[in-house]
Amino acid sequence: MSDIEIAQQAHMKPIIGLAKEHYGIDAEHLDPHGHYKAKLSLEYINSLSDKPDGKLILVTAISPTPAGEGKTTTTVGLGDAMNRIGKLTIMCLREPSLGPCFGVKGGAAGGGYAQVVPMEDINLHFTGDFHAIGVAHNLLSALIDNHINHGNDLDIDPRRIQWKRVVDMNDRALRNIVVGMGGAANGYLREDGYDIVVASEVMAILCLATSRADLKERLGRIVIGYKTDRITPVYARDLNAQGSMAALLKDAINPNLVQTLENNIAIIHGGPFANIAHGCNTVTATKTALKLADYVVTEAGFGADLGAEKFIDIKCRMAGLKPSAVVLVATVRALKFHGGVAKEALNQENLAALEQGFVNLERHYHNITEHYGLPCVVCVNHFTLDTEAEITLLEQKCAALGATCIVSKHWAKGGAGAETLAHAVSGIVDQREPTFNYVYDENLSLWGKIEAIATKLYGADSVTASAKIKAQLAAWDADYGTFPICMAKTQMSFSTNPNTRGAPSGHTIEISDVKLANGAGFIVAIAGDMMTMPGLPKVPAAERIDIDNDGKITGLF
Repeated sequence: MSDIEIAQQAHMKPIIGLAKEHYGIDAEHLDPHGHYKAKLSLEYINSLSDKPDGKLILVTAISPTPAGEGKTTTTVGLGDAMNRIGKLTIMCLREPSLGPCFGVKGGAAGGGYAQVVPMEDINLHFTGDFHAIGVAHNLLSALIDNHINHGNDLDIDPRRIQWKRVVDMNDRALRNIVVGMGGAANGYLREDGYDIVVASEVMAILCLATSRADLKERLGRIVIGYKTDRITPVYARDLNAQGSMAALLKDAINPNLVQTLENNIAIIHGGPFANIAHGCNTVTATKTALKLADYVVTEAGFGADLGAEKFIDIKCRMAGLKPSAVVLVATVRALKFHGGVAKEALNQENLAALEQGFVNLERHYHNITEHYGLPCVVCVNHFTLDTEAEITLLEQKCAALGATCIVSKHWAKGGAGAETLAHAVSGIVDQREPTFNYVYDENLSLWGKIEAIATKLYGADSVTASAKIKAQLAAWDADYGTFPICMAKTQMSFSTNPNTRGAPSGHTIEISDVKLANGAGFIVAIAGDMMTMPGLPKVPAAERIDIDNDGKITGLF
């Protein structure tokens, strides 16, 4: 059966009852959205502050490929398995974006028998968080143009407005637009553009905010552009925008509770891109789960060079989180792809390509254990067409690397197929205090932080940028020098060329642009060509998604 067919046959339990049964959460603390999803109040979350924290486990992956790796599936399968072996565990996931759902990726609620449900709701609108984020973002956009139209008392330079508009859909035609056309009554004529909602700084802010007051303060810090002197920043608070924006996010800041196919609680909240933002669920969700459960399994977007690095250097640094271990997800198919095999031939046994592509896994494993200083378990997400010879070779390669390697069959068997993985992971985290390393010191210069990421994690020999970009970073060092770096790079490669597979070394990382995300509290460094508004493929996933007269959705993978 397809993922959606499996999900539609799930025996879900009312979320109010599950929350009470598993964690003693009374119904008064939950705002139900139907029977199977609910929001948890911040007031209840604040009441947990004196409880000890559980252990935090990060699931990341090798560099993504068209073959797929299965981070979310593994996160769900591992969480279910941990609960099966008597370890009280919550999973913390990101909310899917509608853009990828209707574009290339399809749904993002796990797969096979390791899914979160209700799958269709989670993938389509969910509890309205993304809508609220998009409206809050676009309210600020409207306030900017309205202020200029009514005299521009703040002396905003229309040519230096940094704040675009957003929509939660892949639409390349909106990347660059002109607003204010049709005469003076329609505002000031200027160039503008759209990003996708998950690239919005409002999304990043919501995911890093620790309270309503922190949310509002961060929204006020957003730099929307500069005055005509080209130096003085203009903040969202100068437009008195932060209060109304925070009001629109009143419910979105509350974490969402759902369940797995095995009726275990999962928290799904926030979903920033792992390029432009930090690619992790909200700090609020993670901290709440750590108070409720003994173990928390969470994920970070894309490969360990992007999502895991941002999880460590941005999310953990800002929120004071302390991960205990990492699960590095790989598949035989993906490693063969990194070894040069075309997508169409990945189902054929190819030991030479597997051995060649193993260097990608090796680089990520080295980064996790050496640079992040965390113990790492390699999880081979099993596919039915993987051959015994391929599995044996992969296990041998991992053993030579000194890595614990577990072949896990959670996609086909749910939590039961991941019990070996659960024992391996819990065996590690139960025996060590959660210690880890940041990739760089926060007092390093902004350029030094960029160089540290590129040379330590990407295998680059050097980093280049124009004199203008270097001057901008040097100027920001005075006021924002302690900010972490959010590297916006292709997820498909350690280099800036998405077609360079494996583990390239000796290359040059070119920084093509830098952006200040003052509200979020980091500097975005764009490496190579990065789009903040994706486009649809030639045959988008939208073409296979349908609904029948009974309201049953099909084609959502």
